[in-house]
Amino acid sequence: MSKETNIAAQQKFGEAVNTGNYELFKDLVAENNIDHDPAPDQAQGSEGYAAFFGIMRKAFPDIKLAVEQLSADHDTVSLAYRVTGTQDGEFMGFAPSGKSINIRGMQISKFKDGKMVERWGSSDELGILKQIGAIEA
Repeated sequence: MSKETNIAAQQKFGEAVNTGNYELFKDLVAENNIDHDPAPDQAQGSEGYAAFFGIMRKAFPDIKLAVEQLSADHDTVSLAYRVTGTQDGEFMGFAPSGKSINIRGMQISKFKDGKMVERWGSSDELGILKQIGAIEA
């Protein structure tokens, strides 16, 4: 597949996160996808991403992912992103705070036949906990 096809798939992944339309993951993530940095107990494939982002959307109903930098080659898309939202639901055992988050992260996604087959990533989880008041800054 072309670099442009992979970028479009990565952008569609972001659209799924931003809209809550996690059905899109079925067309974007290979079922044998390897996530090198999964959330605790995250299932494999599209179901794992849908469950994870469902939990995030429940905690942060207005969650938004914005790509700040993107680069790609023939099978890999790398991006730096920002996540914003307001904690109006429980997150990691912490009661809703009504506080906003604004954190950054990085992701590298490998694609085959237009689907994500591998993912490496890191988000500022400590930053989330600090910003919602779960831990001292």
